[in-house]
Formats: sequence, structure tokens, C-alpha cells
Amino acid sequence: MKKRCALRALDLIEDGMTIGLGGGSTISFLISFIRDTQRAVQIVTPSYATASLCAKAGLTVIPTHLVPQIDLAFDGCDEVDQSLNALKSGGAIHTKEKIIASLAKEYILLVDESKVFQDLRFDVPVALEVIPEARLYVANEVKKLGAEVVERNSSAKDGITMSDNGNLIIDAYFQPTPKLKDLNTQLKQIVGVVETSLFYQIATKMIVATETTTKIIERNAENEI
Repeated sequence: MKKRCALRALDLIEDGMTIGLGGGSTISFLISFIRDTQRAVQIVTPSYATASLCAKAGLTVIPTHLVPQIDLAFDGCDEVDQSLNALKSGGAIHTKEKIIASLAKEYILLVDESKVFQDLRFDVPVALEVIPEARLYVANEVKKLGAEVVERNSSAKDGITMSDNGNLIIDAYFQPTPKLKDLNTQLKQIVGVVETSLFYQIATKMIVATETTTKIIERNAENEI
């Protein structure tokens, strides 16, 4: 399914484009297809692993801060709903991912059908990138919104997980499912929160792969949750 999804994404890429690539196995397939078809493109990515794969494939990678606009950006997610709202919590690079999404004319999620739900289930947390000095303040404010708050740790690192920007990653677990529009606003208004892994009304399309088909779903801008 992931290869089929990547092939459908390849059909959208034209020579001369600047494209954004996130992380994950579907993106790695897309990199291989871009190499094999010799698409003449420039790559922008928030992912060190993706940048390394692109370099090995002989693709041109350029820094995000040098790019005024991106033609297409492709990324995966943990969950996505029918209105193309998504949670992208696992990689802790959501701030850089949102910058690339904002630069892109089209921000397209690549998913298999197991990631798609009528409404977001919040089986994964909302990851918050937090200024270190605001750690306790942010935690207390997020708890007031009904979340269980956990500082993210890694077995490969002693202490709390840090973002590429030198900030802390805090995971907020919400149950029952909150109203997305309100939650997005409330979290972003907390002083000390740099960005969140809730991608509310950001993706413009998603390519969904099933066992037998792929389909492209476009966001209905009027359908807010």
C-alpha cells in the first residue's frame, strides 16, 4: 500500500518543482521513485533521515530558510479525519513540518486506510514544543483543558526529549475527544507553546491507499470541526 501511495504522489511531481518531503517509509519509497524517474526537483525537508536518504539518492536538498515557496509538500501522519485534520506526534519535528506546510501551495498527506477515521481518535497525544522556561506553566494550563500531561522521554537519551530547536517536547493526552477548532486555538494561545502536532485545516489533500486502490481526497474548507 505504501508503494502504491508513493507512486500516486509521484504522478503529481513535475520537473523544476521544489517539493517538501516529511519522514517515514512511504516518503522513502517516494524518494526512490523520484531518483529512478530522474525528476529534476529540489527537496526541502524537516527530517534528518529524509535529507540523508535524498543525498544518497543524488537528489538536491536545500535549506528551508532559503525557499520562499514550495510547489508540493508530502508527509505522513499518525491519524487523519475526513476533513483532513491530522495528528503528527511521533517525530517531534512538527514545528518544522508546519513551516514547510505553510510554504507549500499544496500540503498532501500520504496514508494507508488504517490511519483514516471519521473523526480524530486521539489514540496518540498532541505533542507540544515548549520553551524550557515555560515547562511547568504550560503543563498546568494544558491540564486545565482536560489533558493528561507527560514529558516525553527517550530510551536513547537521559532526560526529556528536546526538539531540533532546543525546546522541550510535552505530550498531552486528550479523552474524550475535544472540539478541534477550540483545542487548536486554546493550545496555541498558551504562552511558551511554540507549536503543536495538531494539524488543523492545514492539509489540502490526502492520498489514501487501500489493498487494491488509491484515491485523492481534497479538503472541504467549509467543513470545520
